[in-house]
Amino acid sequence: MIGLGRFGGYLAESLTHLGHEVLAVDRNPELVQRWSDQLDRVVQADATEEDALRQLGASDFQSAVVAIGASVEASVLAVLALVELGGPQVWARATSTKHAKILASVGAHHVIFPEAETGERVAHLIVSKMLDFIEFGADFAIAKVRTPQSLTGRSLAEVRPAERHGVRVVGVQLPGERFRYATDDTLVLPGSTLIVEGSIEEVQRFAALT
Repeated sequence: MIGLGRFGGYLAESLTHLGHEVLAVDRNPELVQRWSDQLDRVVQADATEEDALRQLGASDFQSAVVAIGASVEASVLAVLALVELGGPQVWARATSTKHAKILASVGAHHVIFPEAETGERVAHLIVSKMLDFIEFGADFAIAKVRTPQSLTGRSLAEVRPAERHGVRVVGVQLPGERFRYATDDTLVLPGSTLIVEGSIEEVQRFAALT
């Protein structure tokens, strides 16, 4: 993990909680000190220097994340240094379309826009009745929605969500229970929550049912 700002720090922490070994690198001593008690390995170094990354063993990792957002130059140079090392798949944070193009041109394997992606997701949640939302491509989504009252008390075979509403119910959480896969025999009860998939428009329309 290169860059321990807000995004990089919490991403490194999440990866650690998932059981992965994380080497975190930042040139700012205050950020290094802040995260040293929460992450396994935190090092103060200039990650734009290939030699520094080599000495830290960066090439031994399967993946590397360049989370630098404040400096486009530092971000690009860090990606370039990792690419020159060879080995890890490089994930890089972009702050603009132009920045993304530069990162891709110097060899980043994956370019992410965390602020833009989060903003778009939250916008969908604000203007709809969806509880959660993940978009895949331009016109496909998976969403968590409250079960429309008009559909309760019947099985999914009776409700026929694919035919009538254009969405497929893939999971259900009945009141007081955990999520489980949905089948045609699943009885839709009041207070339950559904996981549905379909086009963005169809998913939003289904979530708006009463």
